[in-house]
Amino acid sequence: MPRPKKILTLDVGGTHVKLCLSGARTERMFASGPTLTPRKMVAKVRALCADWRYEVLSIGYPGVVLHGKPVAEPHNLGKGWVGFSFARAFGKPVRIVNDAALQALGCYRKGRMLFLGLGTGLGSALIIDGVLEPTELAHLPYKHGRTYEEYVGERARKRLGGKKWRRAVADVIERLGKALEVDEVVVGGGNARRLKRLPDATRCVPNSNAFIGGARLWQVPKHPRRGSAVTGRCAAARTPASSK
Repeated sequence: MPRPKKILTLDVGGTHVKLCLSGARTERMFASGPTLTPRKMVAKVRALCADWRYEVLSIGYPGVVLHGKPVAEPHNLGKGWVGFSFARAFGKPVRIVNDAALQALGCYRKGRMLFLGLGTGLGSALIIDGVLEPTELAHLPYKHGRTYEEYVGERARKRLGGKKWRRAVADVIERLGKALEVDEVVVGGGNARRLKRLPDATRCVPNSNAFIGGARLWQVPKHPRRGSAVTGRCAAARTPASSK
């Protein structure tokens, strides 16, 4: 199909679902959480953006996506996401990637980049010389019998306190950056703003980069899991202001 001009991007998270239409000046949002099912989400999206006209949708999903479809239920939302037809529910073409991959698409510049999303959990994606490689690092073992997410997710921040949490985040950034031999680590997500200092070759980006990623998602092959080239630069794109 021709490249669409009006793209509705949904950034689905464990606490909120954020929406933005390509070219719009503001984003919209509603609360998510453990009772949010895909049917409820579709109904809320339709109600919240009833005045927007769009041709296609991009969805950043907080879980594992394979060949453009969720293959595991999200840890922080309700059930029923695997096997749900978003294209049928919205009546429009839909492309779905992991939410961290959507953010990574929106903030990529060049070379080897690791994106880490600090929010309810830990999201991650790797882009190597313009090729998107979604990763699942959150539940790998880290130390003391706990995973990376159990040290840098929101529950960990509350358990450890701000100072120890920030120390753990810095250590995770350095460890993963070295292990994956990247040129830079990009940190996003709602808790990125809580960081006071960043390790070398690390930068923070706003969540609004997901909406840039949503537009770029329609510039790459249909299932951008392996071998998908990323185009453009996020620095040249306009990011929307938040509207509550």
